Amino acid sequence: MVEHSSGYTGGPGGAWPWDDAEGVLSLAAEVLREPRVTILPKLSEVLAGLVPHLAVAQLSGVCTYSPANAVGPEELSARITGTELGLLAQEVTPGRPWQGEAVLGGRPRPAVAVASAPPGSNGALLVLVRPDATGPTGPTVPPGRTNGRPSGRAPEPPKAPEPLPERSLGLLQQLWELVTTHSHHRAVDAAPAQAAASRASAGARARAIAELSGAHASALSAILGPLRSAGLDDATARRNATELAVTALLDLRSAGDLDRELSEEPAATAFARLADAVRPLLRHSPVRLDLLAPTEGDRSVPTDTAHTARTAVRSAVLAMLEQDGLTRLHVSWQFVADGLRAVVRDDGPGLLTADALAVHRTADRIAALAGRLTVEAVPGWGTTVTVDLPLHAPAGPIGAARPLEGLQPRELEVLEQLALGRRNREIAGALHISESTVKFHVANILAKLEVGSRGEAAALAHRAGLPTTPAAGAPTALHAAS
Repeated sequence: MVEHSSGYTGGPGGAWPWDDAEGVLSLAAEVLREPRVTILPKLSEVLAGLVPHLAVAQLSGVCTYSPANAVGPEELSARITGTELGLLAQEVTPGRPWQGEAVLGGRPRPAVAVASAPPGSNGALLVLVRPDATGPTGPTVPPGRTNGRPSGRAPEPPKAPEPLPERSLGLLQQLWELVTTHSHHRAVDAAPAQAAASRASAGARARAIAELSGAHASALSAILGPLRSAGLDDATARRNATELAVTALLDLRSAGDLDRELSEEPAATAFARLADAVRPLLRHSPVRLDLLAPTEGDRSVPTDTAHTARTAVRSAVLAMLEQDGLTRLHVSWQFVADGLRAVVRDDGPGLLTADALAVHRTADRIAALAGRLTVEAVPGWGTTVTVDLPLHAPAGPIGAARPLEGLQPRELEVLEQLALGRRNREIAGALHISESTVKFHVANILAKLEVGSRGEAAALAHRAGLPTTPAAGAPTALHAAS
């Protein structure tokens, strides 16, 4: 169970923080002071006294950096999936708390959920997994018996916890509204470096989704091939489909281990994996497949580039096979300048468009790597799909953004002024705040960045890309004024 140790000393008579307005505001302030990455653990901590729970999960349209995550015991929080949260989100109306049983972590569990939809956002869901009435692990049962009964009888199902009172649900809803609105404003007002980091993270997630989608689409198409074939009897078709399904499942399970172990792979190996993935798609098709491997087979290709090229080729092949009158497909890889070029060419009707590849998210994955997709269709002559991918990813701002990740928007503004070498009075005038407020923000900045002086903070800001624009007449030397 999650426990909370607040610095709040209590209201009249030592009241629990949730029993009076000052206590509630104190707890809300604790949450809002947290950096983005630790808001959910802090929220779990402060809610422990209001809603006893085993774990907390969120599905947020406010933060693209990490839209679905959970905190709590790893054996539970690690098993809660975005799909489960998405299904529950369909049952919860913003502003109306929900409590009941939901599938979380692979099985039905008692839970309470609240949803919020700040204007201009995609909304956010908060879910608290509650313990059963008998406790998180159930009652202790003597050996040979089940809940006090002989072991031969079926065990009693866990008892659902008592419903939460309306006041607790209302407080939970209002705190979540406050947290999500605050997070939305932080996202909207984020510094350019932070916004770029969030976009880069979203791009990485899009690549992973596209890779899995492509693998699943290829597997399903390969399985459907023998089942649709008119040249196979039922038993043979089922046997072939089963073999393909088993192979695809093993490939999907090993894909994660492969990605963790390898950051690069030889071009010849990468193309061989492509060939192994494409051939089953045409196993029961009259279409002829020509494969031309890259001549520089020993040259290394970044793993994400190889994955993207394979996914793009598979998607193009699947789209082309949907056409009538197709007799031949040609697939090739080659190195051009500082990039990898994958080409898929057919002899079909020449009516294919780039939209035909959208279902496999091919363009999204290619764009995430700063690549280019070209579709050339000539009626009566066929279609050529060309994918150009850089071998070296462009430098991104993620590393530069991390040191400043925990700073609030106003603190970033103050830090930018520090990086310009301005004194407290100048900062106060530029930001239209008092000098005492500037001193307060500077103290917080030094503590969060774990530096001992304004000069160190300014140096760190410069390394992270601040100031974003030079100020006219800004001094070139850093002052040590406090």
